[in-house]
This record gives sequence, structure tokens and C-alpha cells, in this order.
Amino acid sequence: MSASCGAVIWMTGLSGAGKSTLADTLHRRLKDAGRASVVLDGDALRRGLTADLGFTPEDRAENLRRVAHVAALFMQQGFIVIAAVISPEHGHRRMAREIVGAGFVEVFVNAPLTVCESRDVKGLYARARRGEIPHFTGISGPFEVPLAPDVMIETDRVSVEEAVDRLLVPLIAMGCLPGESGLGKPRLAK
Repeated sequence: MSASCGAVIWMTGLSGAGKSTLADTLHRRLKDAGRASVVLDGDALRRGLTADLGFTPEDRAENLRRVAHVAALFMQQGFIVIAAVISPEHGHRRMAREIVGAGFVEVFVNAPLTVCESRDVKGLYARARRGEIPHFTGISGPFEVPLAPDVMIETDRVSVEEAVDRLLVPLIAMGCLPGESGLGKPRLAK
């Protein structure tokens, strides 16, 4: 295992799919195991680093370009970066992969729209359906389902812990985390 092995776990999916929950849980597991990690949450970044941007297609692309560059900087310092960002278009994710380079892991956090809406404590989907939020991904804005993600997690079908175990597998394969008997079974405490 390389102590300086960096990686970017790039989680894409609709609002309410479970990206932030998975990101926070993975971060805690990595921290408990003594691995340096950082969460780049799209909602938090929009309150600071990208607060000057809206949700037009151009602003979304710029938002994700900035996130990818920050992720790449952390990764180069040996961090495991967990980016929880909607990144709704194929081009956005391709751009992020190109910026980050080796160590980029695209994760499709997949949940049906009805499930995402049922999890929406902020009422964003209802507001989008009333036309109050333009360009809302999945309602009035596009979401292009990833064609070949490195990992897909259906959050309406697996537990958070099982999902996080799946996220550890590519990190083990890259040598960023230890594995057991070459089976890819994580040795990190739950």
C-alpha cells in the first residue's frame, strides 16, 4: 500500500440519490483507517468556491471544471478525494477525468427519480416542478446516465455500508488501501 496514493472518487447522480451520504460515510471509514481524505460536496462548494456561478449549462461546466482542478490538487498531495457532484452531462465527467488523469474513479450513484424526490427534505424537486427552479437536473435540466461508470451503486437497493464497501474496491485495486488475500475485501473498520 502506498501512503501517498491519491485518488478521486467522482460521484455523479441526481439530487437525493445519496452522494453526500456515501461521501461522508466513506470519508469517516477512511479517516478511521488513518487515510487522508477530503470531501468536495457540490452543495458546500456552491456556498464558497463556486458561489459566483448559476445553473446555466455554461456555469455548470465551469463549476465542475473548478471542482476537478481542486480534486486534482488534493490527489497530487496523496489525498483520497471524494467529490459528490451531480455532474449531469457526459462531457462534464469526461472533462473531470481528463483534468484529474490516472486515479479518477467515476461512480454512478443511481436511484430512481421517485426515490430521489421522496428523499428531498429541502423541497427542491417540488419547487422545480412548479417552475420555480430553472435548469433543475432531472426535471427541467438533463441528466445523462453514465454509459460506463467504474462503479454503479443503486442506493435504493443496497445499504450505505455495502455501498461504501464497493467504493473501497477500486481504491484497493489502485494500491491506495490494503486488501485481504487479493480478494478485494476491505480491512477497514466499519
